[in-house]
Amino acid sequence: MNELQRRVDELVTEFGGYWEPFQMLAAFVEEVGELADELLKVEGVKGAGDLGKLEEELGDVMFALACIANYYKIDLLDALGKSVEKYRERDRRRWPGNR
Repeated sequence: MNELQRRVDELVTEFGGYWEPFQMLAAFVEEVGELADELLKVEGVKGAGDLGKLEEELGDVMFALACIANYYKIDLLDALGKSVEKYRERDRRRWPGNR
C-alpha cells in the first residue's frame, strides 16, 4: 500500500473502520459533485471560485477513492500506472499530435 493510502487507512481505523462499499461510493460521488461545483466556479461558469478550494475538493475526492481502494486492498498507484499504459496504447491516435 502506498504512503498516502496507509495514512488514510490509519485515520479511518482510528475513527472506527471503513463504511460499507455503497456508503463509500455515495461519499465518493458526493465529493465528485463538490469538485464539479468548485471547478465551475473557478472557470467562471458559476460564480467565483479559488484554486485553494479546488485543491481541497480534489483532496476530498482522492481521500474517498483511497477508502474504496483500501477496502478492496487495491494499490492506487499500481491501478493508475495500469491505466496510464492502457490509455497510452488505446488512445494513442486520439490526441492531435499523434494522428
